[in-house]
Amino acid sequence: MLQYALKVLLTAVVIVAISAIAKRSSFWAALLASLPLTSLLAFIWLYVETGDRARVAALSSGVFWLVLPSLPLFLLLPALLRAGWNFWLALLAAAALAVASYGLMLWLLGKLGVQL
Repeated sequence: MLQYALKVLLTAVVIVAISAIAKRSSFWAALLASLPLTSLLAFIWLYVETGDRARVAALSSGVFWLVLPSLPLFLLLPALLRAGWNFWLALLAAAALAVASYGLMLWLLGKLGVQL
């Protein structure tokens, strides 16, 4: 139970830090947010809990393939906001594009025989 509480606390600290830093510098907040901290923490927790390097390798491969379809969100959201869209509508549209991109990526990976 203590390990789960530590995971939640560490994750919350990272998110709160990014939000606080963003109020002062979007560059530094973006840099911190773009680091694969979540993935690194997941790799560490998975290894500590299981000791299974094959599972960590499989998770890492899966993260690689599934990061790619998230990238259009980061292109569409700022474009829509700069075009004057309402924040919530722009976020919804960008998230919908991300969902569609995930679907396309999973379909494509299936066609290529890549298993996650």
